[in-house]
Formats: sequence, C-alpha cells, structure tokens
Amino acid sequence: MKILFLNGPNLNLLGSREPDKYGSQTLSDIEKQTKIEAEKLNTEIIFYQSNIEGELVNKIQESKGNFDGIVINPAAYTHTSVAIRDAILAVEIPTVEIHLSNIHKREEFRKNSLTAPACIGQITGFGAESYKLGLIAITDYLKNTI
Repeated sequence: MKILFLNGPNLNLLGSREPDKYGSQTLSDIEKQTKIEAEKLNTEIIFYQSNIEGELVNKIQESKGNFDGIVINPAAYTHTSVAIRDAILAVEIPTVEIHLSNIHKREEFRKNSLTAPACIGQITGFGAESYKLGLIAITDYLKNTI
C-alpha cells in the first residue's frame, strides 16, 4: 500500500510557528514518527509540503495510478480551496483530511472545510498524533474496500 501525505501552507514552520496551537514538533519530526507507524502497517508513505495551492493540486492529480490513498492537511487552504476539493474529487482516490488543531474550536472562519466533503473522513485536534491517526484510518479503509 502506498499513501501520499500532503501538507499545505505554513506547515514547513511547525516547531516554531504558534507552538501553543500546533506543538513543538517540526514537520520533519512528524514525518519520521509517521514513517515508523507506516512500517508497522507495511505501508509506504511519501510526504510533500507546499505553500502553493497549484503545486498541491498537481500532486493530487499526479497521485492517480501512483498512490492508493491520500492523507492531506490542507492547512489554510481547508477553508478556501475549491481547486484542492475538485482535485480530490477528480482523482477518485480515498482521502483523509487531518488537522493538528481542532478547527471546530477555533475562529469562526476555520470551522468550515471546503475540502472535507471530498474526503472519506476528517481527523482534527490531536496534534502530531493526527498524522498517525490519519494513516491508520486510510490503511484500514483501504484494507476493507479493496
């Protein structure tokens, strides 16, 4: 099984960006921890991060035929990107949306996800553990549907 982890804008600043909301781990730390879990699940994972919406759309489109599932933290694009939502729908690859913070306990504009309805589910509010939970969710889903 091969899973693509996509990370949106400003996630490259994890560890130093608002640690009270996002924790002190870097995206690299989270990637290392997630890869350890992926090995236990006999799953290959690839991490990609971009601050540019079009690059994320391109990666989603390129995933068709190359990945079994996607786990995405669209970050700020969660609330604004019809393009990412449409790309997820277009490739028809099972996708799980994840967030470090609980978007439903934050500012009003963050409570609405444009991308979540295109996904099989959403995990939000568990910090870095959201990545591990996203991996478990997508692998379980794929094992039960393939």
